[in-house]
Amino acid sequence: MSRQQRAALDEMIRRPRSEGPPIEGARSVEELRAGFRALMGEMIVPAGIRTRTATLGDRPAVLIEPTGTSKAGMILYFHGGSYVVGSPETAMSLTGNLVAKTGFRAFSLDYRLAPEHPFPAAIEDGLSAYRALLDSGEDPSAIVFAGDSAGGGLTVTTCLAARDAGLPMPAAIVAFSAGLDGTRTGESMDTKAGVDPFFTRAGLEYTGSMYRGEQDPHQPMLSPAILADLTGFPPMLLQVGTNEMLLDDSVRMAARARDAGVDVVLDVTADVPHVFQAYAGVLDEADEALDRAALFLGQSVRCPR
Repeated sequence: MSRQQRAALDEMIRRPRSEGPPIEGARSVEELRAGFRALMGEMIVPAGIRTRTATLGDRPAVLIEPTGTSKAGMILYFHGGSYVVGSPETAMSLTGNLVAKTGFRAFSLDYRLAPEHPFPAAIEDGLSAYRALLDSGEDPSAIVFAGDSAGGGLTVTTCLAARDAGLPMPAAIVAFSAGLDGTRTGESMDTKAGVDPFFTRAGLEYTGSMYRGEQDPHQPMLSPAILADLTGFPPMLLQVGTNEMLLDDSVRMAARARDAGVDVVLDVTADVPHVFQAYAGVLDEADEALDRAALFLGQSVRCPR
């Protein structure tokens, strides 16, 4: 692990960009999306994968496959971006690394974004995509949900929606720096303010209000870390960094999962920012965390193709 790498990454995220900060308040949706594309366009996409456009449910998606023989296992991936920005392309460093490291295939879903399509549109799209995988003959014991930031939240809320719809649970959930509390009541919202190079409370509230619209955030589908019943959930891996304002979203979700009898691993890495795994190839901790995630997924999917 490298303190130099972590310090350089923090400085890089904080530096001014022509498009402005990647996620910040008082800027247009178009500016937010351009800033996020610019930031994520700097990430390293691994070799050893191939991609093609696809449709999953009634939404566009990108299918990512290893260039060699694929193993049993299908990742349904939800990209990050506060439900307002992002796409399968902006998450390709994450999805590509999971595919390259596991040998699984992955569908990265282009779910609808707010403010054009506020809550619960993204969850509806996640559920529709999962139904489509099941209807295509994919075994639920070979399907895993994975996502980052808002997409990490979707791994949980899509699983809640699937359970409520009577669908079988996926084999596992992996969430990177998940947003899991729309009430923003975690202590880290205050203790990590200024430490977090990516978010401010004002920025989170700005995009959060676009997503929830007029809805009260005090409900399970908007704040699962504090309100969701996780009974019957599959094993979960929650990875997060100590420099995140959203740190306590994962900490409280892990406690809630344990209380519900769910197998859960809370994997906290020191002195790294939000979705640090995206910096694979630049930050040693990112590659190591992705290795742990791939191991977890490989252990969760055991059925033969």
